[in-house]
Amino acid sequence: MPPSAAQPASPVLLVCGDDDFGVSQRARQLYQAWSAELGGMDHETIDAAAGNSGEALKALARLREALNTLPFFGGGKAVWFKDCNFLGDDRTGSSSSVTETLAELAQELKNFRWDGVRLLMSAGKVDKRKTFYKTIEKLGAVESFVALSIDDRDWAARAEDLVLKKFRALKRSISDEALAELVQAVGPNARQLESEVEKVTLYAADAAEVSVKDVLAVVSRNKQARAFALGDALGDRDLPRLLRCLDEELWGMETDRQKSEIGLLYGLISKVRALLFLKEMLAAGWLKETRDYNSFKAQLERVPADGLPTDRRINPLAINPYVFFKALPQARRWSSADLVCAFDLLLQCNRRLVGSSLDSELVLQQTLTQILRADTLAVAGR
Repeated sequence: MPPSAAQPASPVLLVCGDDDFGVSQRARQLYQAWSAELGGMDHETIDAAAGNSGEALKALARLREALNTLPFFGGGKAVWFKDCNFLGDDRTGSSSSVTETLAELAQELKNFRWDGVRLLMSAGKVDKRKTFYKTIEKLGAVESFVALSIDDRDWAARAEDLVLKKFRALKRSISDEALAELVQAVGPNARQLESEVEKVTLYAADAAEVSVKDVLAVVSRNKQARAFALGDALGDRDLPRLLRCLDEELWGMETDRQKSEIGLLYGLISKVRALLFLKEMLAAGWLKETRDYNSFKAQLERVPADGLPTDRRINPLAINPYVFFKALPQARRWSSADLVCAFDLLLQCNRRLVGSSLDSELVLQQTLTQILRADTLAVAGR
């Protein structure tokens, strides 16, 4: 993601990507900056969101007209082709009429005299193979914004950077532990992260620094945070809470198709893996128990890299530091043998979920009950 204060030198700029919030923010910022810099009253915003090829052609016609209409009062002119949704490979963007018109517009832009005129386009996903995109890339500049995703291992770090930028813009500060708590509560959602920053700064009022207490008091916890609650209940070895969280997650699946029993299982496996990594690093003397998050992060940074796997999928340092920090007191409740046994039971659960017709809810409940029964673990660990 480009720095928010950057001012592109080119008179033509395409801001695009699947991060709708980031694209919208950046485009609005640039349009306002360009309008102020160019002066005058003739700047234009064209709604480029089209439901079909006919609407797309009308938007392109308005763009051509705007570019070729001189400012009434002289001076410069900024044109914002806003929220264009037909530069990708969808049905509207792939229609022959739209494709041909975009190719014609690309040629016109090559020959256009840009004296005092600037064109800003904001769009979602774009097809980089198309002539129009390649023309813009050569003629001007392209800024891409990729949405935060739970599947990205660095999503938490990127989210923390975004939150810190917002706090700096508001001339406020937040503790490292509160920052991590806020990001874990909200998850990979840029729009909600910004909204929650504004909420918590208002709540903290004149406090010198936003604290964890402030975050816990007012920040909304989304489904990502609720998934962490399931893992935390397992880490705390609290069977009633664990089954209650499981029931809430299973109920949530009724309305959320992106959730699945296998997804819940993998989340639990990740939690057990983190606990096992933590136990081993404590045993090796690489980490020591502490209640201070900054101190804990400093310890993690000193862990010798040559003593860990190079594969990020099994490298403990690829896990968000705050996840480890919150698991630190939980690690005391488990022995390494307990965790290895839990891994085995979760593996068996995986096989039963995939390869049998048993009720998934019942399989998960039985597995979690087995994991947290001390006598079962003791027998299995012999």
